[in-house]
Amino acid sequence: MKKIKGGVCAAKGFKANGIHCGIRKNKDKRDLALIVADKDCAVASVYTQNKVKGAPIAVTKKNISDGKARAIVCNSGNANTCNFDGVEKAQAMCSLVEKHTGIPASDVVVASTGVIGQPLDITPIANGMQQLVDGLNSDGSRNAALAIMTTDTVVKEYAYSFVVDGKECHIGGIAKGSGMIHPNMATMLCFVTTDVNITSEMLDKALHKVVVDTFNMISVDGDTSTNDMLTVMASGLAENTLISEKGKDYNTFCKVLKKMLETLSRAIAKDGEGATKLIECSVVGAKSSKIARAIAKSVITSSLTKAALFAADANWGRILCAIGYTDADFDIDKIDVDLISKVGKIAVCRNGVGVEFDEDAAHSILLEDEITIYIDCHEGRAKATGWGCDLTYEYVKINAEYRT
Repeated sequence: MKKIKGGVCAAKGFKANGIHCGIRKNKDKRDLALIVADKDCAVASVYTQNKVKGAPIAVTKKNISDGKARAIVCNSGNANTCNFDGVEKAQAMCSLVEKHTGIPASDVVVASTGVIGQPLDITPIANGMQQLVDGLNSDGSRNAALAIMTTDTVVKEYAYSFVVDGKECHIGGIAKGSGMIHPNMATMLCFVTTDVNITSEMLDKALHKVVVDTFNMISVDGDTSTNDMLTVMASGLAENTLISEKGKDYNTFCKVLKKMLETLSRAIAKDGEGATKLIECSVVGAKSSKIARAIAKSVITSSLTKAALFAADANWGRILCAIGYTDADFDIDKIDVDLISKVGKIAVCRNGVGVEFDEDAAHSILLEDEITIYIDCHEGRAKATGWGCDLTYEYVKINAEYRT
């Protein structure tokens, strides 16, 4: 596996673009994205588990129920959620793609992100669609990535090349997400393309297999978005033997897909609203993966832990507290906790009890922008990793003034 350039256009058969059409007031911010495939693709998606769901999710579920798609259209600046005409507007976006590209509206994935509860004006989307389509190109991934951002501060765009069945294959992805991040599927919006030849059934299995250890293991603020969507499209143009069952090629693809989603997950967590640090919680020695995941997620969502790490305060009691209220069966008296960064590693807890440590050394470790909380349960061989960020003054400011 090798890191390459190109994002969602790295895989054969995909073009993309992103423009400012006028949904957002700031003309310097792109707000409409389109990803188009040269041919029908196998497709799979996962969605938010919030009971309140954006209208685009309902439309996308229906459109890809046959396991195929050819385009993804997405706007930022308005979530198209909790609106009486939301489904109608989401369908209209798909119809506009059909009008300007010839791709059937029923083969379009549609997504929206932004403010909840405000009607979506379809006029700027209609007016900008021709410009969006005219600008589609094989170098358009970055513009598409920019167009789906809201409070994000960095573009989240990656791609890898790898080999399946002796054929060079590619996978690329873009994502947006900075706040309202506490997924029960994926998070916010993520679009992945690949040229691997795989059935939609196996693509769906692979996606659900790896999402539990990637996007479902991140949290910024404990709020599950109404519009979370993760979609993967596979063009098959790498011409490897069709992956239609589990086996060596399927396992290779799962490994690559996990790497892609893990990379995007870390990027989202690090770019949490107001964040200054990426927090990684690595849990080992658990009796089961389920327990390991639960502990890791509990720690990265602890507001008190996040606030302490913002101040580089080695208040390990908050970490142990978060471990302790995890809804899982384990022996707290066997828990060890270490704090790690590129500066060094320091033990703060052994067998559920605090140990003496150098506060100045711990402070230096926690001043870094990437920190690992390492937890050993000493009860088994299962492990899991979660990703979050610190809780800062800026987070409150951003969300207090989100609509203004």
